[in-house]
Formats: sequence, structure tokens, C-alpha cells
Amino acid sequence: MIKIIVYTGLSLPFSEAKEILDSHEDIEVIYKRPIKRGELSLALKENPDIIAIIDGVFHQNSAVGHKEILNVLKRGIKVYGASSMGALRASELDSLGMVGIGYVYEQYASGKVDSDDDVAVMLDCETLEALSEPLINMNYVFENAADKNIITTEEKAELREIAKKTYYPHRNYSQTLAQSSLSPDKKDKLIDFIRTSPDIKKEDAKELLHFIQDEVIES
Repeated sequence: MIKIIVYTGLSLPFSEAKEILDSHEDIEVIYKRPIKRGELSLALKENPDIIAIIDGVFHQNSAVGHKEILNVLKRGIKVYGASSMGALRASELDSLGMVGIGYVYEQYASGKVDSDDDVAVMLDCETLEALSEPLINMNYVFENAADKNIITTEEKAELREIAKKTYYPHRNYSQTLAQSSLSPDKKDKLIDFIRTSPDIKKEDAKELLHFIQDEVIES
């Protein structure tokens, strides 16, 4: 029996996570809400084989610490990270054994992104619904929009600057576009593009669970 603990709920709802990685006779998967400081010591009491960190708190409570993760790794438990807090911590601890997966992790690991503000969102603590848009998602969309000539390089830079300057609980596409100098027609085209663009944090979370399913469990 392989026991896996997954901290998610924000980037990827529990129901969608279970569609990818669910318990069966050889696997027990325990889904937990975004991780906080001190929770890994409690997780150790459940004797997991694998811990996957996707979401974690940033400002509402103290974030999961590096020493906590290192303590888990020293016990021979595999620790994976992606999407949000998991990607950030994996980029800081990948040389010490934590494994990072996905676009957001690569952005941190390469140094293109270096602030937790890029993945921070305001959330409803009861429902875990995101009440703002993460900067990492917005930058990803603006980059792709520029690549497809929906906006110019200069307009992309303006949009990214507006979003970056906005305090994370208030960050969203509507507010950013309203403050921009884009024409009404170009705003409409960009809005249509945004609606069809992937949520990169969610996609990374899915990729991590597929990785665990395919590379860890089935191997």
C-alpha cells in the first residue's frame, strides 16, 4: 500500500484531483487543504510514502518552512511540488531532493520569477475559491497573447506592469484592462482570448498528479 498526501483545493479542486489520482487497493490518497506551517510534522504521523504540495498559505498564516520539508525528505519520503507554494518550495529545495513539476516551477527555478507574490491569491477560506487572479497566470496569458499578435509587445509590458503594481487581493483582468491604454476593440479581443486560455496553475497541478500516477506508482 502506497500512502500519498496531497495539499491542494485552490489551484485544483479536490473533485478534479480525485479524477486523476484516486485511492484503490494499492494506493491510499489523502487530500488536504492548502498547507500551513507545522502541518508536515502532523503528516508524518500518518506515515506517508509521498507528499505532494500544490497549494499553501502565504499571508493568512505562516507558510510551510524549508526545514519542515527537509525533515520529511531526510526520512526517505518523496516530496513533490507544483503550481503554487509547491512550485516555489521545490525551486528552493530541488538540489536537496524535492522534485518540482510544471511551468510555474520552471519559472521559479530559472529565476524568471522570484517572488511569492506571483502565485499569491485572495481566497474564500471556507470554499477555497480564488477571489483574485494570480500574477503568474496573467503574465502567461499576456505573453501568449503577444505571441499571437493580439496585443503588441509594448501593450504586454503595460499590462504586466499594471498587474504587478496591484496588491494581490485586488488583482484581476477587469481591473488591469480598465487601467490600460488598450482600445475598446483590442480589449474585447483580449477578453475573448483570456476566456479560452488555460489556467496554468491548474494545469501544473494536474501534471503533478499525472506524474505521480504514471512515473511513481505505475513504475
